[in-house]
Amino acid sequence: MSTSSSEFSLPLEGKLAIVTGASRGIGEGIALELARRGASVALAYNSTGSEPKVRALAERIRALPHAAPTFTVQADISTTEGPVHLIRNLQAQFRAAAHTGDGVVHPQKPFVVDILVNNAGCERVVPLGQIDVADYNEVYDINVRGVILLTQAALPYLASKGARVINIGSVGARAGFKELSLYCSSKAALEGLTRCWAAELGKDGVTVNCVSPGPVQSAMLEKIPAEIVEMQKAQTPVQNRLGTVDEVARVVAGLAGRDGDWISGQVVSASGVSFRNVFL
Repeated sequence: MSTSSSEFSLPLEGKLAIVTGASRGIGEGIALELARRGASVALAYNSTGSEPKVRALAERIRALPHAAPTFTVQADISTTEGPVHLIRNLQAQFRAAAHTGDGVVHPQKPFVVDILVNNAGCERVVPLGQIDVADYNEVYDINVRGVILLTQAALPYLASKGARVINIGSVGARAGFKELSLYCSSKAALEGLTRCWAAELGKDGVTVNCVSPGPVQSAMLEKIPAEIVEMQKAQTPVQNRLGTVDEVARVVAGLAGRDGDWISGQVVSASGVSFRNVFL
C-alpha cells in the first residue's frame, strides 16, 4: 500500500467540508480543525451579526501554513428554503473560484461534498407545562428538520466513495434533564436519523455518524441551568471537568478522515463519561 507524507500531515487535503453553525463554539472549532488537516471548509452561519466572527475565522484558516481555502455561506436552515440556498450558494462560489483560477479549486474539479457536519442547533430551557408551539418550532426546525433538509440538499453532491455525514448530538439525548425536553428529544432524533441514514447510504460508500458532546464551555452552555452542569461534571470520570471545543473537534475530524472508513451508524460520546455507566 503506497503512502505519501500528505496523508499524515494533511490527511483531508483535497476534501470539501461544510460545517453549519461555524461562527462560534463547537462549530468554529470543528471548522478550524478540519482546515488544519487540509480540508477546504465552507463556513455556514445564520445571522448577519455572525459575519464578523465568520470573517475572522476565515482569516485564521487562510493564515494556516498551507493556506486552506474557505467559503462563507449565510443561510437559515430553519426555513424550508435555507438548506437548498446554502448548497446552491456554495456551488456558485466553488464554480466561480474554479473559473477565476485563484488556486482555491482546480478548474476541472467537480463540485463534490466530502464532509457534511450538521452542527447548527439551539436549545430552549422551558418546563413541560410552558412549552408552546413556537418553542417546539424553534428547536425542531433547526435541530431536526434543518438537518434533514440540508442533508437532503447535499445528497446529490456527496462523494460516492468515502463521503462523511457527521451529526452533532448531545449526551442529553440519553439523559433526562429537567426543563430541557425539547432539546434532549431533538438530539435523540438525530441519533435515530444517524442509524437510518447509515443503513440507507452505506451502499454508496457514505458513512453517517453522530458525535455527542458532554458539557463544553460555550455560550450555549451558559443557558443551561447551573445545577445540571455541575451534576454532569460530578459524574464525569475524567477529571470531573467540562470538555473543550478542541477535544470535540478532534473526534469529529477523526471520523471525517481515513480513521472513519469502517465506522458508521454510531453514536460517539465525546464526553469523558460512559453513557451506559451513568445514564442507562
